[in-house]
Amino acid sequence: MTDQPAAAASGFADIAPALAAYTEDVLFGDMWKRPGLSQRDRSLITVATLVAGYRVNELPFHFKRALDNGVTKDELIEVITHLAFYAGWPTAATAVRIARGVFEERGV
Repeated sequence: MTDQPAAAASGFADIAPALAAYTEDVLFGDMWKRPGLSQRDRSLITVATLVAGYRVNELPFHFKRALDNGVTKDELIEVITHLAFYAGWPTAATAVRIARGVFEERGV
């Protein structure tokens, strides 16, 4: 894992420095490093939650993070496909479009 958390918070650090610090220190620091789940598992859970909640603005970052954490392209597509039946077809279709862009950018 590289500086992705810092990159995520840098988009708003200038206007919300406390939120950026919580993002880096608590969310990506404490929460993502807890021993109860691997970062790979946390990525799967996070992606599933973001897809189901139609949080499309967060998906590109977390698709990339999931790939960095060892989740495969096929696994991400399987999560989206599974969620089509629980979160809705339009939600899944949108997630696939976003995933396609990430995969093309990453060359996977």
